[in-house]
Amino acid sequence: MLILAAFTIGKLLSAVYVALGLGLVIFFHELGHFAVAKWCNVNVERFSIGFGPIIWSKKKGETEYAISLIPFGGYVKMLGQDDMDPSQLSSDEIAENPRSYSAKNVPQRMAIISAGVIMNIITAVIFFGIAYSLGVNVLPSTIGHVKVGMPAWVAGLESGDQITKINGTKSKSFMDIVQGVVISTGNIDIEGIHADGTTYEKNIEPQMVGTRRGIGAENPTTSLNVARYEDKTFSPTVTGSPAAEATVPFKQGDTIKKIDDVKLDNFTQLVNYLAVKRKESVTFHVQRLDEPDSELVEISVKPNPFNTLGIWMDIGTITSIQDDSPAAKAGFQIHDKITKINNKTLGTEINPLHLPYIFADYQGQEVTVSVSRPAKVGETKEIDLKVTPRKKNGWISAPSSEGEPLSVPALGIAYHLVPSVLKIEPDSPAAKAGIAVGDRVRTMVIFPPESDQSKKIKGKPLEIRFGEEDSKGRVINNWAYAFWMMQIYSNSKVKISVSRESKIKDFDLMPAPSKSNPFYLPMRGISMMPLRKKVIASDLKEAVNMGLADTKNSIYQIYFTLRNLFGGELSVKELRGPIGIAGIGYQIAKNGMAELMLFLGMLSVNLAVLNFLPIPVLDGGHMVFLAWEGITRKPPSEKVIIAGTYVGMAFVLSLMLLVLYLDIFVHWLGIG
Repeated sequence: MLILAAFTIGKLLSAVYVALGLGLVIFFHELGHFAVAKWCNVNVERFSIGFGPIIWSKKKGETEYAISLIPFGGYVKMLGQDDMDPSQLSSDEIAENPRSYSAKNVPQRMAIISAGVIMNIITAVIFFGIAYSLGVNVLPSTIGHVKVGMPAWVAGLESGDQITKINGTKSKSFMDIVQGVVISTGNIDIEGIHADGTTYEKNIEPQMVGTRRGIGAENPTTSLNVARYEDKTFSPTVTGSPAAEATVPFKQGDTIKKIDDVKLDNFTQLVNYLAVKRKESVTFHVQRLDEPDSELVEISVKPNPFNTLGIWMDIGTITSIQDDSPAAKAGFQIHDKITKINNKTLGTEINPLHLPYIFADYQGQEVTVSVSRPAKVGETKEIDLKVTPRKKNGWISAPSSEGEPLSVPALGIAYHLVPSVLKIEPDSPAAKAGIAVGDRVRTMVIFPPESDQSKKIKGKPLEIRFGEEDSKGRVINNWAYAFWMMQIYSNSKVKISVSRESKIKDFDLMPAPSKSNPFYLPMRGISMMPLRKKVIASDLKEAVNMGLADTKNSIYQIYFTLRNLFGGELSVKELRGPIGIAGIGYQIAKNGMAELMLFLGMLSVNLAVLNFLPIPVLDGGHMVFLAWEGITRKPPSEKVIIAGTYVGMAFVLSLMLLVLYLDIFVHWLGIG
């Protein structure tokens, strides 16, 4: 009960911090308007946090201070300036009152209108500065996974590579990489450091990935720390994996210091070592979280065989080739189909799923690869290519999403597997079930076991379809992805539907390690934490400088985001409304006060920039009217002001309804 109470109080405090933070951002914006209006001797009738019906108010002097029902903003109501009654701005009677807003000269009114935005910029610097004074934990700008076939993969970027600059702007964190790509236009210039310490410069053309631009460098890198959870009884190992069955158990928060006799500095080293030693037992040397000064604990872990069905599929054509790779230098081409390796036939003598390991084992040796290449329409020609694989381990990067091909890092190629059965291993799950050579798989459904504590797919079956067209009309063959999902959802039964002689047949199978042709995963079933680094200012001056830099970068990011929205390079579905912002803030608040300050800094900049857009009823719209008056020496006509105000109101209201719809139906319910 005490643990539950503490957990509930922690959630409640996070929600309170977010509410107070959002209110603070709004308060400072309106305080800017209020303070400068008072300084210009304008009668401020009401200072409100929130819109709509007033739920609390108190009058002090001539001003009513209020909290209103709808917490999506706030307002300062001055004599002679009321967005709900724009005619006040052109009223001669009100203008005769020396304390009315409309009686003040143009520079004074510009100062009043711009004060909210200026205050938000100042508070953004303060929020950012406080965050860096406390120390912000960020995901470093190091790539954890490169999606095969995407621009980053084609350019030769790999897991463990660091991106230091995008279009000349330094990257402090992984989010800088994501945002830098999203807000860019055209090709982007990337600089960085490979995992082996060499530097690189790349010019990459991003692709539209769903609702935004992307290059395929999707996930931050992993640390050497074993996963930690709110539930301390939760095991950090995958059920049924060699790590879970180790005699000495892994514990949450363990740090892997060595593997056998090799000292580890990063996760990339660990994965590459495990790939080389994939057929052998290895010993992990870990430091317990609660015993930082004790000796390292040794944990022996057996090899981790792939779970298979005993089905050998046909190989598809090459879909992607990396720049400057052995395959590119040897003359491989997209649409080539590998048929033989050193005269051994693919699909009958060599399982196409094994190619990532086969070529890794051939590193440094010349290999003859026979390919079938399209010639004239309906015809192909057979070509023998000589290639020397490089030192790159296989199955380091697996197809983690539908449509992603399987890569052979040692060659620098990627290919799909066509779900046409060419061979059935004897005594395999497929052989026992009655699947036959010539069958074509149409669907696979994976049923996670009820005892799976990870709840990876929340108990729902995962259905994978083969041979269907995507939105661009390309036929997607997901067998490599389906095969990888069988490893992710281990101990899961599968149902396969195949077409045979124009009929559909269903088979229930339980994946198991191959008896006649075993091969092994690099990883052993340990869940790991993302790598984080702490960015902290050494003194007040550095904190202010870092706050200024983040404020400037945030302004640029918002500008480029708006440009890409209007240019079609960013979908409107990426927008968040008040519900989405509050939800993001709640998640961030759970990470500590520094992260919350960082979020409030970004929110302050967003409020400043969006409020200064030239839309009537927003501060920027008022500035346009004032600029007109300053240039022409007379204010716009009452009709223009009223028409502009109502158009602005309609736009803002429409935008609010849109983002509320996106918050509820797209981001929350997942509809649309």
